[in-house]
Amino acid sequence: MTIQVTRVGRLNSEQVNSVLRSAMLAPSTHNTQPWLFRCTGTGIEVHADPRRILPVTDPDGRELVLSCGAALFTLRTAIHALGFHPATTLMPSRAEPDLLAVVRPLAERMPDQKVVRLARAIPRRRTNRRPFLSSVVPKPTLTALRHATELEHAWMPNLDAEQCRLLHDLTARARREQLADPAFLAELGRWTGLGANTRDGVPSYAMEGSPADESWLLDEFGDAAGDPRPAPLVVAIGSLTDDRLDRLQAGQALQRVLLTATATGLDASFISPPIMVREARAELRRILGCGVWPQVLLRVGYGSPLPWTPRRPLDDVLLDTLISA
Repeated sequence: MTIQVTRVGRLNSEQVNSVLRSAMLAPSTHNTQPWLFRCTGTGIEVHADPRRILPVTDPDGRELVLSCGAALFTLRTAIHALGFHPATTLMPSRAEPDLLAVVRPLAERMPDQKVVRLARAIPRRRTNRRPFLSSVVPKPTLTALRHATELEHAWMPNLDAEQCRLLHDLTARARREQLADPAFLAELGRWTGLGANTRDGVPSYAMEGSPADESWLLDEFGDAAGDPRPAPLVVAIGSLTDDRLDRLQAGQALQRVLLTATATGLDASFISPPIMVREARAELRRILGCGVWPQVLLRVGYGSPLPWTPRRPLDDVLLDTLISA
């Protein structure tokens, strides 16, 4: 059965179908895909799906909101690329805390070619958990990533060599703490290393070639002959506060950064332990030293091709939306 939602604003049903499927390609922790959408006559609502929260890894729902923010930015980008202005209202109802945004495609506009370039990168973006090639990321690209962050009202602090050294040690300690927690391991096992037929979670093929110990992500690594290679570029995305709105904006910044990287031929993956372990995140904030709340850590570099992780059917993520088969 082909799901076709009704028209929304200036978008016809086929276009609504297209932008929703694009939004569903956003990254999420363990590929939980914790978003829901409701289509009305004038807008597309983006909701958090509290049933998909990770109680051990993400007890306060921070990662869930970041993931929904990434889906929101993808939705906005896909609508813009079709030639419509995605008028967006964040956190529109105090009575509905899981309603994170409403996007109203109400006016035609000439697409910005920079945004069209990001839209073309949506289906090509992957979370690449494998070691990267030795090629160094050019400095102008880092500048572009920082600019992408700031366009979404988030921040990308500078990281010097000493901060990266401290971050390496912090990552190793935080990972050891995670691996010592049976509840964490049980939750991780439910969502990763799954069979190829899964519609969510991380299948085993997406993890091939990725060492289990995430501290390697910040190491210099060598090829088979033992030649040293430059460490990958490490970037942090932070917010001025740690409230729900700033987390939502940081999620949008994350996806703009990832799509900007993809559009320039780069891959990225997440350095998660220092962000997910509460005490480690507090220490990371001190290491960054600029007053921002760290929301995301990424390693960015040139990787080898790999398949994408699966996505849920569209009808699984639609809330009270009129559809036709």
